[in-house]
Amino acid sequence: MKVKYNLLHEEKNTQARLGTLETNHGVVDTPMFMPVGTRATVKMLTPEELYDVQAGIILANTYHLWLRPGEDLVDQAGGLHKFMNYKGPILTDSGGFQVFSLASPKDITEEGVHFKSHIDGSKLFLTPEKSIAIQNKLDSDIAMSFDECPPYPVTYDYMKKSVERTLRWAERGKKVHANSNQSLFGIVQGGEFPELRKWSAIETAKLGFDGYSIGGTSVGEDKETMYKMIEYATPYMPKDKVRYLMGVGDPSDIVEGVIRGIDMFDCVLPTRIARHGNAFTKFGKINLKNSKYKEDFTPLQDDCDCYACRNYTRAYIRHLINVDESLGGRLLSIHNIRFLIRLTEELREAIKEDRLLEYREEFYKNYQSNS
Repeated sequence: MKVKYNLLHEEKNTQARLGTLETNHGVVDTPMFMPVGTRATVKMLTPEELYDVQAGIILANTYHLWLRPGEDLVDQAGGLHKFMNYKGPILTDSGGFQVFSLASPKDITEEGVHFKSHIDGSKLFLTPEKSIAIQNKLDSDIAMSFDECPPYPVTYDYMKKSVERTLRWAERGKKVHANSNQSLFGIVQGGEFPELRKWSAIETAKLGFDGYSIGGTSVGEDKETMYKMIEYATPYMPKDKVRYLMGVGDPSDIVEGVIRGIDMFDCVLPTRIARHGNAFTKFGKINLKNSKYKEDFTPLQDDCDCYACRNYTRAYIRHLINVDESLGGRLLSIHNIRFLIRLTEELREAIKEDRLLEYREEFYKNYQSNS
């Protein structure tokens, strides 16, 4: 089946929405945060640990899985769910972000993108049709259109041509999408230009996707610019389809995105900072390498229900990080992912009770108290 978004409640004072998303592998509540499992694994976590942090949809990456182990092997295994033994929903991104980080403007053609493998430098060519074909074989619940992800900043003319190409690529990808059990999302681009964001949103919606995402944010712009990019697009995105902000996972950005009508988020941030000894807490981010935690025998966060907080102290996790034991990064990853999922749970409650702006005020009062 295709995913189905059910709008349950719109917050009175903001653009925030409460909903559910029905998928082939379960129903998830929105707004929600998706942990990133780039290479068919959320770094250092097992599927059982993902269930324990109450993850819903997780994300895997088309580019990386195309190179290793290859979409044919995943298909032979029975698709991503069986290959990685994850029973919940999976979304695959198109590989576009990785490709454009490896390509230069001259490598982008109307047909597709020429670039070199980050593994061995071999020449590769990815087209909208190829991206969709790979995702069809990966058999994720949700596939993403192949879009051009421009850098920031660029000129208006550059961005206009880029949006036009992304729309053509979206149409090409939609035509060849051949997995009837897989949904396909379109991507809205347009940079910092209001009229281009609006135009991209309207024209992408006309193509009739199963859901819509906002791309081209968190690519070097300041936060206020990013929030404006969201505001320029969401009013023109279909109300009856889910809205996904790609690659955003900072706690404050999730709060601001939800206020502006976003339903889904993903980011590598919680596991990336965990590997460097950092933890999210409601009083801000902390670095466990700091000597003040050497004799701190309290949990990472007193009221957190994650496995790490239920069983271990800051002092112990600091020790693990300082002696390069991988368990330290694992415990911090578990906590950080649960922190962001709990944040979306709290946001859903605030939306339900029409008190989201009050929640934001309290969130910032606590979260910025250590800054």
